[in-house]
Amino acid sequence: MFTVKPWSSAEVVHEALAIGLFEGKDSWSGLAGEYDSRLGGQLSNLRKEGDISAKRGRIATIHTMLPTGVKRLYFVGFGKKEELTFERLREVFGKLFRTWKQAKRTEAAIALDTFTTETVDPNEAAHALAEAYYLATYEFPGYKQKKSEPDYALESLTVYTAADAAEIEASLFVGSVYGKATNSARTLVNTPGNLLTASDLADYAVELAKRYDFDYEILEKEEMERLGMGALLAVNQGSKQPPKLIVLKYQGKEQWENVIGLVGKGVTFDTGGYCLKPRDSMIDMKTDMGGAAAVLGAMEAIGELRPEQNVLAVIPATDNMISAEAFKPDDVITSLSGKTIEVRNTDAEGRLILADAITYAKQHGARYLIDVATLTGGVIVALGTDKTGAMTNNEALFEQLLEASMETGEFIWRLPITEKDRERVRSSKIADLNNSPGREGHAIMGGAFIGEFAEDTPWVHLDIAGTATTKKDGDLGPAGATGVMVRTLTAFVERFE
Repeated sequence: MFTVKPWSSAEVVHEALAIGLFEGKDSWSGLAGEYDSRLGGQLSNLRKEGDISAKRGRIATIHTMLPTGVKRLYFVGFGKKEELTFERLREVFGKLFRTWKQAKRTEAAIALDTFTTETVDPNEAAHALAEAYYLATYEFPGYKQKKSEPDYALESLTVYTAADAAEIEASLFVGSVYGKATNSARTLVNTPGNLLTASDLADYAVELAKRYDFDYEILEKEEMERLGMGALLAVNQGSKQPPKLIVLKYQGKEQWENVIGLVGKGVTFDTGGYCLKPRDSMIDMKTDMGGAAAVLGAMEAIGELRPEQNVLAVIPATDNMISAEAFKPDDVITSLSGKTIEVRNTDAEGRLILADAITYAKQHGARYLIDVATLTGGVIVALGTDKTGAMTNNEALFEQLLEASMETGEFIWRLPITEKDRERVRSSKIADLNNSPGREGHAIMGGAFIGEFAEDTPWVHLDIAGTATTKKDGDLGPAGATGVMVRTLTAFVERFE
């Protein structure tokens, strides 16, 4: 879709051309000034009247009325040049693409060099552009019998730049991978639970493995019983749908060493079990596999980018239902690690299935662990819906993940785990661990419980309960699933040392 070319005004013929504007006297020079001259100074008049503005997020559409060349100019405001960041650039690109989508533009061009500064170079701008296109124009197809409109797609986008074309093409490719992989995760999370069971999730993972030549393993219920995965099996007891433990292996090094383990919670629907959720809280529990989607999205990106790393993805998949066989409060279960767990809350099921998955990842070579889960409502109370909660037992690992999150604009905030927190999850009088020691510090209790299974292995826990979905349309996508942490996990793996 993307074509990279050097600028030559005589050859520029497009339905639309986007030009970036920054506040300041010099912002009307260059390409904007060139078109102003061709149009007899009319653009300057429109700018004086406020129809064209350099304020951040303002987009002005100007019909040139030229017999040849560009039919429409889109002036995109960025505010002060020194305040431009990668994240702001991506958001404004997203707004531009949503504008073009609404106008049904299928062919357009961008003067990339007008969107760059000393702090955001052309390669970063190209990455932001491609990523923003896929994020901003994403739609979940849904299941209506008749669609009112065909799916939108920008069929051709020419990127004009004086920078090295091969480097810009490479950056556009990476940005596209990040955007497409995030959208894949969004679609998984948006899919209803009756259409995305644990078996369906396993089938999706197998297709991914075949596409990218990953080794894979799907553990069935019988194998879990033989191995002793009592925590995952307990959560699945009330369901007619069999559980799956999904394992993908990407080997980017000659030796299977220094393996990064990515573990994603895959609860395809959560009723809360016998600790039943209220009706309003149960709606949208199809999204309780957001952690699994994030890991699968990251594996898609890893398959495209082929980093020199070893990555093991482990996804415990099941729903949490009610029946005569379902597990109950006061049950005691034995996990794969051998640790026993007193069940105080059947709605604290995510930490149970992650316990067995983390143990399995360690047994199969993971030396570093990152788990991703829509784990607790408590993290939303603590941090809101725009911040992912993080907990860790290893400063160096967390700092690398934090750097990746800052690079991708997926905000994370660390919560502490103290020795008193660990004592609380060990507070059962009849078992090694208590899966729900109380509401105080709810998010921390979930992380501390999982940390009991990570033990000394460097580990970071990401609670995405607040960030996995959004209720509002934005510049980078519609309401619904966000695909959060796909890009952060990918950036982390690419740059891990």
